[in-house]
Amino acid sequence: MEVRLQKWGNSDGIRIPSNILKSLNLKTNDKIELVYDEDKIIISKPKKEKISLAEKFANYKGNNLAKEFTWDEAKGKELW
Repeated sequence: MEVRLQKWGNSDGIRIPSNILKSLNLKTNDKIELVYDEDKIIISKPKKEKISLAEKFANYKGNNLAKEFTWDEAKGKELW
């Protein structure tokens, strides 16, 4: 597919057809990866890193907001 390089402010840019964006599930302001390889410019959707829940909590530096909890006594028709 051939597209035209156009002036946008101090830079140049291309328009990516909507059918290509839809097939890659890309939307306005999504991050994409741009690689220069010899005489080619390669635009690709970056791979998302899969991080386990344990890894996410390992780096957590916030406060633990959990408070003591009790079930108390049953009231009404509740059964414990």
